[in-house]
This record gives sequence, C-alpha cells and structure tokens, in this order.
Amino acid sequence: MGDRLNRGFPCPTTLADYHPVIVEGMGGADRREPGAVSEALLARLDRHWQDRPIHRPTIVVIQGDPLAPRGISAITRRVAEGLETSRALVCLDEAIADYHARDADRHNVSLEFRYSQMAGLLGDCRRNPRLLEELEAAIETRIEAKNAKRHRLGKPPLKSWVREFALLQEVTKAACRAICGDITIAHTSPASSEFSVTGFYEVGWALGSVKPEDHIAVD
Repeated sequence: MGDRLNRGFPCPTTLADYHPVIVEGMGGADRREPGAVSEALLARLDRHWQDRPIHRPTIVVIQGDPLAPRGISAITRRVAEGLETSRALVCLDEAIADYHARDADRHNVSLEFRYSQMAGLLGDCRRNPRLLEELEAAIETRIEAKNAKRHRLGKPPLKSWVREFALLQEVTKAACRAICGDITIAHTSPASSEFSVTGFYEVGWALGSVKPEDHIAVD
C-alpha cells in the first residue's frame, strides 16, 4: 500500500519488535466482570509462556472495539495493564466502515494501522502470495455454510458486516504472525458461538496462517 492509502500510519513491520497478543471474545453483551476475566487470561498467558517462552516484549493488538463497561474492550485494557505493555490498534478503513476508526478505544494505544495495510502486507507475502485471496474465499464459504444452517434453524442470515469484521480479525492475525514469526491468540471463553465473528478463527487454522498452538482460552 502506498502513502496515499496509509495516510501517515506507521508500517505494520514495526510490529516485528514485539510479540503480539490478540484477545478475542464477546463485546458488550458479555455480562462477566472484566476484571475477573482478565485475571484468568493473565494467569493462562503466564502458563502458556512457561511452556512456549517468548523473547520479545509483548504488545496487545486490538481491533477497534469501542469502549464499553464489559466485554472485549474492557478486558483488553486490563490485559495490557497486567502485562505492563501498550496496545496496537487495527481498524477498518473509513471507505469500508466510516464509524469504525472514529469510535475505537485508543486508551494506551502506541501504534495504529488500517486493514488495507495488513491486507497489502499479506498480498506481498513471499511464503504464500495468495493467502489474502484464500482467506477471503474461505470466509465467504463459511458465511454461506453458516447462513444455510441459520435458514434451517429459522434464523435470518448473518449481518452483512460480519464479512468485513471476520476478515479484519483473520487478516490481522495472519499479518501479525507473518511479521513477527509468532503470536499469542487468547479467547475470553473456552468456546465461541459458531455465528459470532470470533467463530471464524478456524479459517486461519485451516489455511495455516496461524496455528492451533498459538491459541489459548480461559479455562
């Protein structure tokens, strides 16, 4: 992506100095106390890194959730505080969703990027230059399958924005792993709804853009 598209944002390769931690889970509908969830996540991260030591400082990578008293935005603030680190923000470009960057929580954010930068990096990936296309196709296929199941259950199809946010999630993770060589992905629950954006995490597993061993979840 050129400067015209990046509009002064740093190059995503600046993340190479860090070990990225991406926390995924429910938004404001999560009724659990965020302090308790973040404490459980921090303990789980500590055990994970004892088994798989990391050798660079951590950074918590967030994906534009607006601040809420509960759920993922409240939890990621506390996880970053517990790790004594800052956060990196990746938002959808304004041409895709003009509200997304506008409403994002920027507390303790030291780096900010746009989806187009992450997607452009995958497009230039030497290991698999077709990875972005493969992620897009896999997410489209999953949406079709999920909508077919929802139809059988008498439910309406997924909202149109699910595609964009599933791509943001999976492209961000794939780009972070490509840049940094490793990544930790932490789920706030041991299981996620198959119809949620978080439920698309297996797309990365199937394509090898991230690995199952990169993932942990609250017990």
